[in-house]
Amino acid sequence: IQKMMYVVYILAGLAGGVLTGMAGLTAAMVLTPILCSVCGWSGYDAVTLSLIANVPSAMVTCWTFYKNGNIQMKKGMPMAVVAFAGAVVGSYLGYLFSMVSENGISYFVIISNLFMAVKFFMPTKSKKETLTAAEERKAQRKTVIALILGFLIGVECGFMGSAGGALMLMVLTMVMGMDTKLAVGTSSMIMTLVALTGAVSHVAMGAAVDLIPSIVVTVMCTIGAVGSAQFANKVSEKKLNLTAGTVLILVSVVSWLLSK
Repeated sequence: IQKMMYVVYILAGLAGGVLTGMAGLTAAMVLTPILCSVCGWSGYDAVTLSLIANVPSAMVTCWTFYKNGNIQMKKGMPMAVVAFAGAVVGSYLGYLFSMVSENGISYFVIISNLFMAVKFFMPTKSKKETLTAAEERKAQRKTVIALILGFLIGVECGFMGSAGGALMLMVLTMVMGMDTKLAVGTSSMIMTLVALTGAVSHVAMGAAVDLIPSIVVTVMCTIGAVGSAQFANKVSEKKLNLTAGTVLILVSVVSWLLSK
């Protein structure tokens, strides 16, 4: 049984890393429900390990996309700051409520994943080089909305340890109008800081994680992110959208099965 459990740790870590590297999603979307339902971890501890594993996987994803010019620093840094603040608040709330179940958000995660998958399958729109005054004002309003949503996503990620990357990707593509590769790279940059903040906060507030399983999951998550991030930067925008959309649908199905 113990050996089989490590097989689960390895596969879960790889799956979480692939999600992070290919689509800038939070590894916890896979890790947290598996650690809770299959491995018997408490919710708070599972969230903590998911956040820990997400730090190096998001970091290598960020670096890979940065080398390929697929990070929007100007728009990403303000989002990172507000998400960081939200993650601190969310981690404290998670401690207060001593979360042991994530069913309350699991169906919302599934719906958001499916919605995002539909967005990936939609044809990309060409962007204007110059904007009218009205369009500039509209863009500014969208930036304010995106910052507010970024803070709330940070709260959610710190509290639940799941779905932050998917929601951030939705904001970057649907609100701020980034193409997929820019959004994934920027999301990974933001989620590196958010995951680090959440992980440190959770450990400081008393979360207990087993050392060896944590190392196994984190290493496999990082390996999965390295390969999938390289793939994401080599393929065309259309192929990446198709692949990411398919992955999101599969994640939704797995999440639904695990939540039953």
